[in-house]
Amino acid sequence: MRTATQTTMVVILCSGLSACAGWSPSEQGTAIGGVTGAVVGNALTGGALGIIGGAAAGGYIGHEIGENQEKKRQR
Repeated sequence: MRTATQTTMVVILCSGLSACAGWSPSEQGTAIGGVTGAVVGNALTGGALGIIGGAAAGGYIGHEIGENQEKKRQR
């Protein structure tokens, strides 16, 4: 049952990302990185702390990557 709930949450979160079309690369990177980080954190630890830590780390990394892409486009 727990796996089904987790899978459902991932599907809901990923489908929400389709609303990112008008976002800047840094905003998209933050959202995608946060969701990916939460999934990875859950897979590694299986607990809330891993999910929160993974989401925070993934969001930060995704934002930095997106910001770098924005700077490259401006050149």
